[in-house]
Amino acid sequence: QVHLVESGGGLVQTGDSLTLSCAASGRTFSSLTMGWFRQAPGKEREFVARIAGNGGSTYFLDSVKGRFTISRDNAKSTVYLQMNSLKPEDTAVYYCAACSKVFSASCSSTIAYDYWGQGTQVTVSS
Repeated sequence: QVHLVESGGGLVQTGDSLTLSCAASGRTFSSLTMGWFRQAPGKEREFVARIAGNGGSTYFLDSVKGRFTISRDNAKSTVYLQMNSLKPEDTAVYYCAACSKVFSASCSSTIAYDYWGQGTQVTVSS
């Protein structure tokens, strides 16, 4: 069992930056691929970014490439999502998730993730 707690959401203006954090507990953190997803009102939850257990591999949604960075600190069992140049279309509830599959590349969709946080709201005003 893995418990995930997100923090860092808030209300910002277009062009601002925000960093989300997700603290994990309950299982060897370094064995997990960690992902960030988001869900806007009336839309399905979508993949945003993921990072392999050793931090050596990352993958991003096309629309956030070059603006978002995902990183992790295995000593602190924490994963981060640094979001720069935020746009109103980035407004959503952001969720942290953990995937226990052996290969990070297998952690590409919502159903691949075993554990989820409660979500944190990010609102970008225009």
